[in-house]
Amino acid sequence: MNISHIINELGEDRQNYFNAVAPPIFQTSNFAVETFADMRAAFADERSAFIYTRTGNPTVDMLRQKLAALDGAEDALVFNSGASAIYAAVMTNVKTGDHIVSVKGPYNSAWRLFNDVLPRFGVTTTYVDGTKIENFAEAIRPETSVIFLESPNTLTYELQDLAAVAELAKKHNILTIIDNSYCTPLYQKPHAFGIDLSLQSATKYIGGHSDTVAGVVTGSKKLMDKIFVDQIIVAGTQATPFDAWLLLRGLRTLPMRLERISRSTNTIVEYLKTHPKIERVIFPLDADFPQIQLAKRQMSGACGLFTIVLKTDSHAKIEKFTTALKHFLMAVSWGGHESLVLPQAAWLTAETFDATTERHRMVRIYVGLEEADYLIEDLAQAFEKL
Repeated sequence: MNISHIINELGEDRQNYFNAVAPPIFQTSNFAVETFADMRAAFADERSAFIYTRTGNPTVDMLRQKLAALDGAEDALVFNSGASAIYAAVMTNVKTGDHIVSVKGPYNSAWRLFNDVLPRFGVTTTYVDGTKIENFAEAIRPETSVIFLESPNTLTYELQDLAAVAELAKKHNILTIIDNSYCTPLYQKPHAFGIDLSLQSATKYIGGHSDTVAGVVTGSKKLMDKIFVDQIIVAGTQATPFDAWLLLRGLRTLPMRLERISRSTNTIVEYLKTHPKIERVIFPLDADFPQIQLAKRQMSGACGLFTIVLKTDSHAKIEKFTTALKHFLMAVSWGGHESLVLPQAAWLTAETFDATTERHRMVRIYVGLEEADYLIEDLAQAFEKL
């Protein structure tokens, strides 16, 4: 299906809302029916009928259709955050006594779910270096029910061989879940490699304007039905109509935003790679990236997130560098119009900082929609503080 059709037309029955070009926000909590029979039919099919916005809404439904099509999936569910999407995908598919194999260092909400929540229900997790397929094979147990992936991750960008993991999982009847927030469906399509559930933080590139929080899970209709009953109906974690409308707005410009961000990122990465105060740049589509061939095979782009390792032995100098930036905001998340930095040293004090630990000298950079030269000038003046 053509991407322009998906973004601009799919699911938009304009004749039903006065041929408005912009989709309407159906800002209602409740939907009325005309007859007793209509009510019975609605209760019999809560996924398709509109009864109560907690479980279904036309604005949210329009977004679901587009996101499923972008991922090449049968169906999609939209949640009130990326963390909710992770929680729903995992919790629906584990039971007491089950075992999860996860890549090491997953997104914080996933890590807390695996470490703090699931053990209370008898579910255990083994973390593996996901760059080698044999690590997954060795970690699988008879009770393993889920393999959780994040490819690439969002600090050091290690990848997993998605096709190989999917093939291994299917041999053992294990469900595969991937956090695809880094690439978006435009630059990586996990279902094409055999992954069962693909999720992402729609807060980031899908929204694109840093003004909404949401998450997405895509997969087969059977799996979506299961998550809908277990999580949307019970936990009430579906995105609101207004947030869905903001995400529909973000989709309109997604391809051009990613194209511009990617172009600027490549220019800035090349500048940083030769800078004398940079030890190395970590970016999945850089020629020096250790998994560059796998990245090219699985990803058609890499957007605007990368990490630099500073040449310094001083916690104070890292603070000076990041504070000196005038056009990069210091903030978490990414994917919006504004450029960001996130120094790992911010989690440390001067006493706990260890210059021999590379991670302590890492600064994650997100390139937004500003001009590349504008951002390079800002980086150059901040490097003088080092």
